[in-house]
Amino acid sequence: MVGGEAAAAVEELISGVRQATDFAEQFRSYSESEKQWRARMEFILRHLPDYRDPPDGGGRLDQLLSLSMVWANHLFLGCSYNKDLLDKVMEMANGIEVEDLPQFTTRSELMKKHQS
Repeated sequence: MVGGEAAAAVEELISGVRQATDFAEQFRSYSESEKQWRARMEFILRHLPDYRDPPDGGGRLDQLLSLSMVWANHLFLGCSYNKDLLDKVMEMANGIEVEDLPQFTTRSELMKKHQS
């Protein structure tokens, strides 16, 4: 009977993952590529339990979605943000692997090259 219990537990886990993925899908931006969305969805799903809105509101989910956009914009578009904010989102994203990221040159790097 242990096999049946294990199969039921696996099915319950898969169902929970599907529900979480379906929930997160509503937050996908129409302009996000599949690669960008997969990475941002992983960020959202990883932290969703900690950012669920309390019954009286509070906007915790909005905060998580904003943090996920900061991280994705920094990673995929090269956007700059406050150091403390970037440190926070990079720590939150620790362990999320994204392949073939674009390489960006910062303004200060361009200025250094120009001055040389």
